[in-house]
Amino acid sequence: MKAVVLEAFGGPEVLQYLEIPIPEPNAGEVLIKTWKTSVNFADIKNRNGKKSKGNFPLILGIDLVGIVEKVGPDVKNIKKGQRVIAFPHSGSYAEFAIANEQLVFPIPDNMDTDIAAASPIVSFLSYMLVQNVGRISKGETVLVHSAAGGVGTTAIQIAKLLGASKVIGTVGSEARKKTAFEAGADEVFTYEDFTSNVLDVTNGNGVDLILDSVSGKVTEKSMDCLAEYGRLVHFGNSSGEVGTFKTNEIHSSCRSVLGFSLGNTRKKRPYLLNEVADQVIRFLVSGELHIIIGDEFPLHKVAEAHRLIENRQHSGKILLNVRG
Repeated sequence: MKAVVLEAFGGPEVLQYLEIPIPEPNAGEVLIKTWKTSVNFADIKNRNGKKSKGNFPLILGIDLVGIVEKVGPDVKNIKKGQRVIAFPHSGSYAEFAIANEQLVFPIPDNMDTDIAAASPIVSFLSYMLVQNVGRISKGETVLVHSAAGGVGTTAIQIAKLLGASKVIGTVGSEARKKTAFEAGADEVFTYEDFTSNVLDVTNGNGVDLILDSVSGKVTEKSMDCLAEYGRLVHFGNSSGEVGTFKTNEIHSSCRSVLGFSLGNTRKKRPYLLNEVADQVIRFLVSGELHIIIGDEFPLHKVAEAHRLIENRQHSGKILLNVRG
């Protein structure tokens, strides 16, 4: 099969398009014929060595849409020929991938392939951030950082679907505001002075829920516009900086700072994703949730896709057509 293989950490130039053997599923595993996959920021961190442990050769990619080619022993709920989305442990930048049965989710025939390819990471993550971790209540206000990216544009919609009365986004430049507004944000600000702007549009109360994948100074400033009893959910560190806050900013105001990792949840508590899958797939099939797709590349041009994301020049999800 064709696959993009990593044999050393580095820039996009280390991504090699090679012919390698098709893997075989073990007990409890499923072999999937990959149609399309997406590029996530985690792939960039894995490629440059900031996240991966470096068990070379390494295939990147953490989600896909495809069809079940073969099931291993003891697989009970997944059948050959099913159309699925999945989180493979063997990497998705390849014509075939292996996933544990618990991380394979059948999808209906009327679900658009591009939407299915773009949705797993951003939709599962957004739903868990807003509902499971953020514990949103109807009528609350939400602030979404990095609002023009794949997770940001999806989280805006999920927050609205789950009852948010107002969703505010932050972006890195004026040019990126349009994407966040198109996703449904009521207000969009740049990171400069976002705290005062958020307080202005919430009558000085601040927001009830903040979704933060940036960290550093953005996290610190977020505490200044988090309402009493509010929750700040930290799920990424794209700035590369470490943010700090004072403990007395938390207990006296009944506010919470929460951490979440979808990657760790997939590894240690994959069963939590079953209910999430049901809700997310329903939103996607009904059209209530629309995944914004920024661009698509053939698999052999994956380096171009990585450069686009690494240089912060993308909006929405970037897809890889594995067989196109």
